[in-house]
Amino acid sequence: MIYDKDNLLLSVVIPAYNEEKTVVDVVRKVLETPFEKEVVVIDDGSTDRTADRVRELADDRVRLIAHERNQGKGAALSTGFSAVQGDIVIVQDADLEYDPGSYTELLGPLTDGRADVVYGSRFLGEGARPVLHFWHCTGNKLLTLWSNMWSDLNLSDMETCYKVFRREVLSDLELKERRFGVEPEITQKLARRRWRIFEVPVSYCGRSYEEGKKIGIRDAFRALWCVVRYAVRD
Repeated sequence: MIYDKDNLLLSVVIPAYNEEKTVVDVVRKVLETPFEKEVVVIDDGSTDRTADRVRELADDRVRLIAHERNQGKGAALSTGFSAVQGDIVIVQDADLEYDPGSYTELLGPLTDGRADVVYGSRFLGEGARPVLHFWHCTGNKLLTLWSNMWSDLNLSDMETCYKVFRREVLSDLELKERRFGVEPEITQKLARRRWRIFEVPVSYCGRSYEEGKKIGIRDAFRALWCVVRYAVRD
């Protein structure tokens, strides 16, 4: 399917948990992108002022959905996906690690009809990047390798935040995972259904754990198990 860019509605789903320091900057950067858009922020039971900061934006393109308690990224994505109305849906983290300036490149294979899903890869990009934890980067690559072995895909970055979907693809995904296991779940289900997947390089400025990064070793082991679970059955 080829989209008319002048009549395209982009839905941006932003899961947020205790991101009061960055969520407003992220939403503003999203609003500056050259697309007609709706922004759906899911406050996943934050204990800080994340929800209040979103309300302060006072923009009719921004909607806030609040979970009463923290449920995890997968639960927040499920809530956001069920609320969107756009033709194309993109996942955006609330922590400034990923630059919305990449949207034009991410949407390209979708708008011209070549892809059903696009992943934004942190490992295909060129140019300057921050030097961060070796084992975190290595863990991401090993999880991607493990996922590729079961899905028969050749992704370079399965765990990326930037996943972009035609809305029809999301209607075919009933997500089960509540936390970060949602990333391998999505990938394995896309592979099983043989949706056309593209990757494009994106800029990335990762946070350290001291700065608020939340994914940990427990999530890595869960991801290993989720790859197998969703590769063999839904």
